[in-house]
Amino acid sequence: MTIFENPPHGRLRAGGTDLMSLPGTGPYVDLRDLPGPSGVTWQPDGSAHIGALTTIAEIARDERLRAAYPALTLTAGALATPQIRAVATIGGNLLQRNRCSYFRNPAFSCHQNGGDSCPARDGLSLYSAVIDTSPCVAPHPSSMAMALLVYAAEVEVHGRSPFPVGSLYGSDPTRDHLLDPGEILLAVHLPPPVAGERAAYHRATSRSEAEWPLVEAVARVTPDGAAAVSVGGVARVPLRLPEVEQALAAGEPMEVAAGRAASRCAPTASNGYKVTLLTATVLEVLEQATAAT
Repeated sequence: MTIFENPPHGRLRAGGTDLMSLPGTGPYVDLRDLPGPSGVTWQPDGSAHIGALTTIAEIARDERLRAAYPALTLTAGALATPQIRAVATIGGNLLQRNRCSYFRNPAFSCHQNGGDSCPARDGLSLYSAVIDTSPCVAPHPSSMAMALLVYAAEVEVHGRSPFPVGSLYGSDPTRDHLLDPGEILLAVHLPPPVAGERAAYHRATSRSEAEWPLVEAVARVTPDGAAAVSVGGVARVPLRLPEVEQALAAGEPMEVAAGRAASRCAPTASNGYKVTLLTATVLEVLEQATAAT
């Protein structure tokens, strides 16, 4: 009998870089030795399937992935530290929990740990979301989900048909992702690549290494001039920015198009700086992507 036929009674653990820092203890169910969900498989049409247990470091250094999906590998290569990238998996990155200090402090009650409020809204919200999509204002920390959004990638969960990566997330303030307990993410499916695309990734942080981004953004520009832009650190979910993409397609100047990112922002009393940082970060990746050769 496999783990899929007998759902585990415990906390699923892959690399463990997030899980082991969460409040509470096991029992843990290790996934690292499962057959199949690791490595990159290339399809006849040129598309790629990445097993959920593939490490971030493997993705960052894969030359074929770098040529086909530069926005993804640039993002992977900038995450955390080399030590964490060597252990953390893409599946774990997509399904990790938020870093809100209220959620991770057992002295506080919030939507995420069984309460009915979000103390960050009226408390310490310096790092909170500025795009209000949920009663909880803890930003989702998955950089890889943000990068996968610009490729309209899909995920495969055992027992389900593949579905868009954005559908892993929602507005439920009690959950950082929408998989049920015991459900296992198996793979990420990327569409066939576009030859000649250019990409850029940038994270705004308070120090240069080993820091969670205040705002991050990724952009890809295809040879026909079409742009795809996603951001992280600013909402409960990783977000793609159609308003910026549409403005660019309409011929608006890059600075004006980047400013469209602020249209959905509703900052708290203490994180208004993130709105300025958001537009500047979006402009940075657009300039880098269009200047890339």
